[in-house]
Formats: sequence, structure tokens, C-alpha cells
Amino acid sequence: MRAGEIAHGDNGHVPHHSDEVDRIVEAWLAQRPDLDFSPLEVLSRVDRLSRHLDRARREAFRRSELEPWEWDVLSALRRAGEPYRLSPKQLLQQTLVSSGTMTNRIDRLVGRRLVRREADPDDGRSILVILSEDGRVRVDAAITRLVDAEAALLGSLSKSDRERLAALLRKLSLSFGV
Repeated sequence: MRAGEIAHGDNGHVPHHSDEVDRIVEAWLAQRPDLDFSPLEVLSRVDRLSRHLDRARREAFRRSELEPWEWDVLSALRRAGEPYRLSPKQLLQQTLVSSGTMTNRIDRLVGRRLVRREADPDDGRSILVILSEDGRVRVDAAITRLVDAEAALLGSLSKSDRERLAALLRKLSLSFGV
């Protein structure tokens, strides 16, 4: 496949509008025709799209008065379902941060009254982190804004295109064990 084209089924190629990655690849092809630039065509676009996604996510969280790290913790609690509580260890597993970082985050969220700590009724030596009503309202508003923003980012794709892209990205993710 040449730069500036996209594959279209098994019937060959359909030309499309060039983007910045096409221009970069075309320039490299002129200089290094011995290299296969197809990985660059895919992953440079993923990188550029991730920047748009990052901005959209930060805006969705900002509008709900949440920092991205707060979203990580609060959304883990919300996804747990009622009564919206997890142990710090469970939160660590879902957010992939150190225990010291998690303790600091929980302290800050308690200070903002977005979560509270309670003794675990099944183990008096342990605590549970529980999503407060304000935390639930904020995380629900943020997920609504996030889904809307992400839908807008994918607006140029049909439902079947989105499903196909999701399947391909899933396959790639699984190859990394993610």
C-alpha cells in the first residue's frame, strides 16, 4: 500500500485525503525507499489521536471538577457497583499506583469529601474506601461527558468501522498482554 491510500476490502485501494502522517511517510519514502513505513502509518496516527483523546478526557474531568487521578479512583469505586466500596488493595490493583501514592490519593479525596473511609465489617483491622454522594454525582457527570466527547472524536466512523477498529485494537492490546 502506498502512502495516501487506505485499504478497502479485498478490492484494492481507495484514495483518501492526505493527513500529516501521509506527508511525513511520503517524505521518508523519498529518502528511504528501502524501509517499510506501514508501522509508522498506524502508530503515528494512534499517537496523534491519543493526544486528542487526552485533551477531551481532561476537559470532561475538568468540567466535573476532577483531576485525572481522582477520576481513576472514583470511577473504580463507581464501577464496583453499590455500595461503591473497595479496599485500598483493590484500588491499587485497578489504578496501578504504589501503595504510598494510593494512600495520598485517598487522603486527598477524603479531604474533598468525595470518598470516606470505614472499617471493614468483615475484618476490623482493614478499611474500605466508600464513594460519597458528591463523588458519585461527579463521576457520573464525568462519564457522561467523557462518552459524549469520545463519541464526537469517533463521529466520522460508522458503527461497523468503530466495531472493526475496536476489534483490531483489542487484538493488538492482547498481543501485549494488556
